[in-house]
Amino acid sequence: MANIEEVKQEQTEEVVTKENVSKKPFNKKGDRRERPVRREESEFDKRVVSVRRVTKVVKGGRTLRFSALVVVGDGKGKVGLGLGKGREVSSAIEKATLVAKKNMKLIPIVEDSIPHETIGKFSATNILMMPAKQGTGVIAGGAARSVLELAGIHNIVTKIHGSTNKINCVKATMNGLLSLKTREEIAARRGKSVDEI
Repeated sequence: MANIEEVKQEQTEEVVTKENVSKKPFNKKGDRRERPVRREESEFDKRVVSVRRVTKVVKGGRTLRFSALVVVGDGKGKVGLGLGKGREVSSAIEKATLVAKKNMKLIPIVEDSIPHETIGKFSATNILMMPAKQGTGVIAGGAARSVLELAGIHNIVTKIHGSTNKINCVKATMNGLLSLKTREEIAARRGKSVDEI
């Protein structure tokens, strides 16, 4: 009986070692396996603006992947956007979220609106943003709306001219918001008091 048990143990050890040897960082096609993205709870709100199927043509054919555009914000003036690619939609969204959190920017907000009129530009997209009085709400298209709401702006009027590509719209909106200056910042730059401006 002891001999049979010893033989069984040896067989199980051999199977384990074979499994360990077969675990390589590459799959059958020779591509690297994707690392699992760390998940962490945070105080930021996340919004997926778009998910696209993208193909890369290589020697062996086409590789299908997903590209995700995510906007992250705290509703108090901090907002960021990120693009991520992955084999699955969930991994692309997680990567984009991590990139967005790293690229958070602070936007000046005055009475739930922007301090002054501005035009955001990116590629073929121009977005005109105008401050609005209390109770107006966010008058904006889908892609621009997500950035403005997550930034914490509740009263604004916008109009997009040119391309309405979602990625371009989000980046143009971000550029417009980053160009905003408060009265205090302008006064400090000119070396004057706020009342003089």
